[in-house]
Amino acid sequence: MTTSSRSLGSALFPVGLLLIAMASIQSGASLAKSMFPIVGAQGTTTLRLVFASIIMLLLLRPWRAKLTAKSLRTVIVYGMALGGMNFLFYMSLRTVPLGIAVALEFTGPLAVAIYASRRAVDFLWIALAIVGLLLLIPVGEASQGIDLTGAAYALGAGICWALYILFGQKAGADNGVQTAALGVMIAALFVAPIGIVHAGSALLTPSLIPIAIGVAILSTALPYTLEMVALTRLPARTFGTLMSIEPAFGALSGLFFLQEYLSLAQWLAIACIIMASVGATLTMRSQSKPIVAAD
Repeated sequence: MTTSSRSLGSALFPVGLLLIAMASIQSGASLAKSMFPIVGAQGTTTLRLVFASIIMLLLLRPWRAKLTAKSLRTVIVYGMALGGMNFLFYMSLRTVPLGIAVALEFTGPLAVAIYASRRAVDFLWIALAIVGLLLLIPVGEASQGIDLTGAAYALGAGICWALYILFGQKAGADNGVQTAALGVMIAALFVAPIGIVHAGSALLTPSLIPIAIGVAILSTALPYTLEMVALTRLPARTFGTLMSIEPAFGALSGLFFLQEYLSLAQWLAIACIIMASVGATLTMRSQSKPIVAAD
């Protein structure tokens, strides 16, 4: 009985970490939009990653990581994917509602889940997630109000998200949670020149500093650390399918913080997404060890 309880706890622990991470990152995204009028999406991304890298540098001490030339390349790709994901997602938020942007961005991890799937039951959860996404994204007259450029940015963020999953899992297997700190530092170096060119001295606005620190903690330092732990404990297909709940968190954050009200179809979408996540969680225990990206 004790062994069974420990096994259940081991299975649910990374799932709990992902739920906390998703709630944190979407709350941070809502807060970040308040910075757009001053420094734009480019400057907001820069401030978020710079402060997050400082926080994670102090907490996780990434200089202790033992990097080989091979693992360093993996970490660099992971960091660039992380930076691109953040930058493109914030660019999409300028013109696309939070819930819709997250749904479009989710095409990345969903593709990972579909590609990595090997069992028939996995396709049931993926199908439910797809139904949820189709209901979550407005169609008909509402779709005409979606900015195509913003949607393209969100889809680009999804591609970066897929790379983040694949390379983050391998990098995390090599150096554990310290990889998250290294990745954020690389992401900050990758995005900072864009933010500096766009926002200039506005990045030093004193009133922005507390908000930027809050966004850094909620959107980067806390969730990416938790996700890195979860990545090393879940198969790639399970991680990708569980992340289907991300659009639900985005839609709820948009509702509570940005007054973006949902239709009945979008609430049904959230139900489908949650069912897909619960199904993946219930079947996770019989799966093999975490899948690591091929060399």
